This record gives sequence, structure tokens and C-alpha cells, in this order.
Amino acid sequence: MTRAARWLLIGVALIAAAPVSAETLREAIAAAWEGNPELAAARARQDALGETPDQARAPGRLTAGATGNAGYDRLGYDSTGTRTGATSALGGVSATLPIWTGGRVSSAVRAANGDVAAGGEALRDIEADVLERVVGAYADLLYTQQAAEVARVGIERLDSQVAEARSRYGLGQATRTDVAQLEAQRASVVSNLIDAEGAVATAAAAYRAVVGRDAGTLDAGIAPPSTLPRSLADARDAAEAGNPVLLAQQRRVEAATARIDQARAERAPAIDLTGGYGRGVQWAGGGAQGFDSAANAGLAFRVPLLTGGLVASRVRQAEALRRAERFDADAASRAVVRAADTAWASLTAAEGRLKASAEGLAAADLALKGVRAEYGFGLRSTIDILVADQSYRSAQLAVARAKVDVLTAQAALLRATGRMGRGAFD
Repeated sequence: MTRAARWLLIGVALIAAAPVSAETLREAIAAAWEGNPELAAARARQDALGETPDQARAPGRLTAGATGNAGYDRLGYDSTGTRTGATSALGGVSATLPIWTGGRVSSAVRAANGDVAAGGEALRDIEADVLERVVGAYADLLYTQQAAEVARVGIERLDSQVAEARSRYGLGQATRTDVAQLEAQRASVVSNLIDAEGAVATAAAAYRAVVGRDAGTLDAGIAPPSTLPRSLADARDAAEAGNPVLLAQQRRVEAATARIDQARAERAPAIDLTGGYGRGVQWAGGGAQGFDSAANAGLAFRVPLLTGGLVASRVRQAEALRRAERFDADAASRAVVRAADTAWASLTAAEGRLKASAEGLAAADLALKGVRAEYGFGLRSTIDILVADQSYRSAQLAVARAKVDVLTAQAALLRATGRMGRGAFD
């Protein structure tokens, strides 16, 4: 049976038709995507990380600066015995253009780009985590709302049964015990409703925390995502190709490889084109005298000769860190395949429970109607009514629980395969 056909079985489990204005899962996801502060903070950190490649390129670009200073010099006494002095000012500009950096800049840029790419995948995983929690909060609230509705409808049904029993008691066709049994059942369902309403309030608070607004009544009509894998093999392949945790770790391996080249580049020579211009002025004896201007241009050559073993140590350190990142990538690969296997198993089990629960609900509905009809002809006792009614409510709750289990399992599978995004449940 296809997933679409299985979902058609849910129709018998709807407690009441959702109002036109009910909030959908798609709307909840959109609200969290736009307004969740955790996502906003993660995106801001990624924006900051995105500046590192430009910072890494800066040492390979033209730089220039200006300098200036001024001072007063006491020169002594003149022939009249008056103390003399002069004020002077010097200023200049200098510029440096790297011509050859020995690979320092290019390797630093590659490392920074790797960090940015890893950060982008990590951001995607944070987004998937938040959206999965949105789906979980939606599912929990949907179940508690349906559980409360089951209790309300059950109370209404028991009210009519209690009234009928009292009427039959007045006609001598039932005993006081029959009435008391129905009243006791009603009181039990009222208690269930109180508990369900408390659960609704708790689930609504969790929903508001992740989505950012109150929910109201939720829409239970959720179609299965079109991007779900069709088999376990497809799920594993998708996880290895698109899981953001694994992709982020692979980008970290690339960045670690670039840092080895960056450490080795410290052994290479570097050549800079340099130039400068300066001029000074002195004020003394009421007049100004300019110094001759000075300009220079040339090449600066730098080559490390002895570093005390520092460069060699940094190279070994970078190589060890790359090995660690590779091992982490292997571990991440196993972890994402395991997550895909677990999510697939959970979804398969939940779909099986949903099918069985829907069939059980249909049978319980038929049984309740039959018992009530037979009770009218005196062929069934009050206990039979109570048992059938309790079985029907349990079957309703089982379908509601299985439905949200399918929803949360779908979200987990989408996240494991890297397909949990804003449009996952469109």
C-alpha cells in the first residue's frame, strides 16, 4: 500500500472537521523560519564568518599609510642673551605591495573558504533542527487538541446515554446500577478532559516558544512530503550525499588541508614592492624653512633562515589536525547513515501503527453502533455499552497518536537526509 493510500485511512480518525482558519504546518514553519531568534543568531554568526576570506586576502593587497610628527627644539641663546628655539614638522606616506607571498595568502584564503563552507552547512543543520522542533511541537499540540476533542465528544455521547438510562430506569427497564455505571464513566471522561486541556496548554507553550506565536486550532490535514526517500537504500544514499553535518565535516577537512600549506608557506621567501615620500618644515626666527623632500622605492626581500623549529612544529600540528578531521568525517558518515536507518525504521513502524489503528477505529465504531442498537432491544448490558464506548475512544486516540508519530518520523527522516528545509512540507 502506498503512503498516499495509507494517509487516506486517517479520514476515519478525524475528530471534527478543522475550521477554515486553522493554522497549517506550512504556516508554522514559515513563521519560525522568519522569526526564530536562534536561527537569526546563527545566520548572523555565519555572516561574520563570511568576512574571513576577505581578511585572508588583505595581506596580499596594496597597503598605504601616512605618518607625521611635530616638535619644538631649544637652540640656546643668541647674542642678546635671548633663548632661541624652532618648531619643526615632518610628514610622509608609505606604501607596500606584496609581489610574492610564498603561498601564504592563497592557502589562508582556501582555509577561510573552507571554514565558510563548513559554517554554511552547520547553519543548514541548525535550520533543520529548528524546523524539526517546529514539526514536533506542531504534532504534540495537534495530538493534545485531538485528545481533548475526543474527551468532549465522549462526554456528549455519555450525557445522552446517561439520560437514556435514567429514562429506562424510570420505566423499570434498567436498574440504578446501570445509571451509576454510566455516570461513573462520564466522570472518568471529564477527568480525562481536564488532563487533556492541561496537556494542550503545555504543548501550546512549547509551540509558542519555537514558532513565536500562539497557534489556535491546528489543521490535521498534512500531506506526506514529496521529498521523502522511497526506500532504505535511497535514504542512506541521500544522507551520505546531503546531510549537512557530514558535509560540514568534509569542508573542515578541506580547510585543515589548506592550513598545512599555510604552515609550510612560512618557510618560503616573500617579496614586496615598497615606496615612500616625506617632507619637513621648520619655523624659526619668525620664518619658515622647508627641508628637501625625500622619496624612495624598492624591493624588500624576506626569507626565513632559522625559526627555532617553530615552522616545522606548526606543520606537524596542522597535519595532525587534518588526520583528526578525517577521522571525524568517517565518524560523521557512520552517524548520518545510522540516523537515516533509525528514521526509516521509525517511519515504517509509525505507518504500520497508523494503518492498524485506522482499521481498529473503523471496527470499534462499528462495534459501538451495534452494541448500542442491541442495547435498545435488551440484548446488551450497560457494561457492554461502557466497554464499547471506551474501546472507541481508545481507538480514536491511537489513530491520533499514530498520525503524529508518522509526522515526527517524516521530519526526522528529512533531517537525516538533508532535505529538511522551509519548503519540506509544502
